[in-house]
Amino acid sequence: MGKRTFTAVIHEEGQGQYSAICPEVGTKSQGHSEEDALGNLRDATEMYLNVFPYKKQGKPVFKTFEAEVKEAEEEEG
Repeated sequence: MGKRTFTAVIHEEGQGQYSAICPEVGTKSQGHSEEDALGNLRDATEMYLNVFPYKKQGKPVFKTFEAEVKEAEEEEG
């Protein structure tokens, strides 16, 4: 067994909720803070990799891009 470094993408969902995703493995989790979501994601990723061993891949390349989007309308009242 060894240690690997993975990426976490964390989004604030509102009302004290954060979601976290590990794009290399595909695991997801959530928590009441960024740290909580990250810890839960670490736990979920370790549990997943105990069942489905990690196949070493090349270093991921992350890029950003812009896309035209329609903004959701806020609900009234």
